Order: sequence, then structure tokens, then C-alpha cells
Amino acid sequence: MKIIVVSDTHRKNDNYFKVLQMHRPDMVIHCGDAEGSEYALTQAAECPVFIVLGNNDFFSCLPRDLELNVGRYKVWVTHGHNYGVSVGNETVKKEAQARGADIVMYGHTHRPVIDIGDKVTALNPGSLSYPRQEGHLPSYLIMEVDNAGEAHYTIAYLQQSGQGSNSGW
Repeated sequence: MKIIVVSDTHRKNDNYFKVLQMHRPDMVIHCGDAEGSEYALTQAAECPVFIVLGNNDFFSCLPRDLELNVGRYKVWVTHGHNYGVSVGNETVKKEAQARGADIVMYGHTHRPVIDIGDKVTALNPGSLSYPRQEGHLPSYLIMEVDNAGEAHYTIAYLQQSGQGSNSGW
């Protein structure tokens, strides 16, 4: 199973559409700040799409967070701004653990993170529209669950030409 995790697209959706064409995922998880383009993001995918409320999703009916089962993993999805992710992910990881989640997916910082901990794995796909990490390449995350049920994570980047490159974990 291949899950594409994105965040902080901020109505600038061209890179999102490219990622869908490149990967044809089984599921998409958007960690917030879609800014009213939820319908376009959902309709473009040929799979289930889950989107949570970000701090810029004004007047949206999106849920503040979601709990999903992905394979054998309990995944908690939140934007992260209510958990101080701009200064670190310890608070969001503690909340995920309190909720019984194996994985927390969050956005808000526009910087990709794969933080595999003893109790909780924290994943942030960065931003496909306004990246803030060194190099400023649009980023997203690929989560693949293999035939044995194990999850594998890759931070992927879109190059200027639109071709992806990966950094696996």
C-alpha cells in the first residue's frame, strides 16, 4: 500500500497534481492548509483522500484532526499548530502517545521530518507549495506498507523539472 502525505498546499495545487500522476497512490493524507481547495484535491485523486483543518483553512468544515488505521498502524493526523510544532515535535508526539497512536502526521512548519521514536513515529511532509527547509524544494512524504505489514517512509522532493528525488528512511 502506498500513501502520499502532503501538507500546506495553500491553494497552489499544481505540484500536488504532479505528485498524484507520478505515484498513483492508494491513499492521500493532507495535513492541513488546503485553503478551500479540498474538493479539487479530492477529485484529482483516484483513491481516498483525508484532509484536516489547518490554521489557514478559514470557514472550512474540515475536521481538526483524524484517527486512521493504515495497515496495523493507528495514525493520528493533525496540522500541528495547536501543539507548538514550530518549536519542536515533542508535544505533538506526547499527544499522539496519549491517544494510542503509533504514528502522528502533521504539517504547519513547511519542513519535512521523519522522526522514528521508540513509542511514536512523527512525520511531516513539509510543503509542496512554500517549502522552508534548506534548498527550498517542494516536499512530500511517501509511506509504503510492505507485504509483511511494515511501514517504510521516504521524504520526496520535486525538482525544478518536476521530477522527484527521494531520501529514504
